[in-house]
Amino acid sequence: MEKLIIMATVLLMSLQINAQNMALTTKQQALVAIAANEAKGNIEGLKVALNEGFDDKLTISEAKEALSHLYAYTGFPRSLNALGALQQVIKEREAAGMKTEPGRDADPLPSDYDALKQGTEVQTKLTGVPFNYEFAPQADFYLKAHLFGDIFARNNLSHAEREIVTVSAISALPGCEPQLIAHVNGARNMGVTDGQLRDIPTVLWQKVGEAEAARARKAVAQVLDKTQEAAVQTVDFNVWPKGDPNDAYAQYFIGNSYLADMGGGIFNVTFEPGCRNNWHVHHKQVQVLICVAGRGWYQEWGKDPVPMTPGTVIAIPAEAKHWHGAARDSWFQHLTIHKDVQPGASNEWLEPVTDDIYPN
Repeated sequence: MEKLIIMATVLLMSLQINAQNMALTTKQQALVAIAANEAKGNIEGLKVALNEGFDDKLTISEAKEALSHLYAYTGFPRSLNALGALQQVIKEREAAGMKTEPGRDADPLPSDYDALKQGTEVQTKLTGVPFNYEFAPQADFYLKAHLFGDIFARNNLSHAEREIVTVSAISALPGCEPQLIAHVNGARNMGVTDGQLRDIPTVLWQKVGEAEAARARKAVAQVLDKTQEAAVQTVDFNVWPKGDPNDAYAQYFIGNSYLADMGGGIFNVTFEPGCRNNWHVHHKQVQVLICVAGRGWYQEWGKDPVPMTPGTVIAIPAEAKHWHGAARDSWFQHLTIHKDVQPGASNEWLEPVTDDIYPN
């Protein structure tokens, strides 16, 4: 029993650290869980997500807006049920003396507001091209004038937040993969970063369910990996194997990495363009990196980044805080091996490498 308690405590701490390292704010993470639970019709899960959101400074206005927004994607029955659950949560928090910020309502629209015109502009921005659903003209009008005109005009949620909500909700709807992929693309056009998109499956896995996370992960990977095909392709995977997705350590990486066991304690690590691991420390062991393909970077704390190209060898001293990863425009592969391993050797994972210090 004591071991189980310790394991549960370590897992909880790991999830908390991962949440802090995410590109999504804690409030945005709450919106992910709220939207997915609304779409599933999971009222109890929704109440938990709402309470967590309110504890992380989500306002009543933002929660109400997200659940109202979703009627266009999940239908009135689920939206109205969710709004009823929201009312219950607010009453329960009031009765318990818990603070819940009311927030602000959306600003009123000008008297000459043209919903069809504005909605057409918003839809064009989201899809990246003018869109006309000629097969069903009335549905095309509803999309433009009401969804992208009336609903998106309400500014108590940003367009990016609305797409985070939409992607999260559609991830919970089996059989809607084409719409999910379209909205992952659209989310990028509305200001959602690739890092935030990659965080959505993680939040879904932690707070909603594996199936929802798997749908989101597949759609995000399909969109972002397709985009990265335009990056410089400098790796021939027939020479050095790409390996399997590095899922066990994915929480410590920005972007996707892959791992191939070469035998003898040697691993080939493949980084997609822009992928890098968090700052970390190898205690009581030396790590050796040998670049075999592509272009990447290595940096020790307090020192300038060192470019890595095929043939570059770096021996990382024990206890040195450092990171390594691909260049923004190139795949990158390096072999890794540990030497001079002492009893009690371990890895300590730290904060992510932020864009402001990540070299071009």
